[in-house]
Amino acid sequence: MVDQTVPKMNKARRRGLNRLSHLRNLLVSLRRAYLVHVWKMDLDPSCQFSLSAKFDRTFPIGVHVGADSYIAFEARILTHDMTRGLYLHTRVGRNCFIGGRALILPGVEIGDNSVVAAGAVVTKSVPPRSIVAGNPAQIVRSDIEVGRFGRFTTADETESRLAAAGKT
Repeated sequence: MVDQTVPKMNKARRRGLNRLSHLRNLLVSLRRAYLVHVWKMDLDPSCQFSLSAKFDRTFPIGVHVGADSYIAFEARILTHDMTRGLYLHTRVGRNCFIGGRALILPGVEIGDNSVVAAGAVVTKSVPPRSIVAGNPAQIVRSDIEVGRFGRFTTADETESRLAAAGKT
């Protein structure tokens, strides 16, 4: 008989503010409810975002964030451009990750399972399963495999290996 036990995955130790993740999750849920019910934004109940992420409130019904996507710290999603008189819908697909301080311009659509690098300025729509970076954002890699919140499928193995080596 073959032993089919799954090897134990080590996790990084929770340090600092990560110990308060339950409180953070409550605050994010309250902020999501406020943005959806008061500002009428289209935020999927399973999306997550940093408390410092900014969503355009000039044309709030134009903000759309898909299921299991994550918007990191100080990222901004814009839906209007006063200089050109634009009021456009901006969409983030399912299982996407928007890096810290990234800027998504009005009318841009981020395809499902995509990653926007930190600090990227996204001026054009991003195809599904892509990584974009830079100013203006360019496709760095295509046909990537990610899971929930844009986390690479190999991330758990990497985290386990680092935790086992005592580097987390």
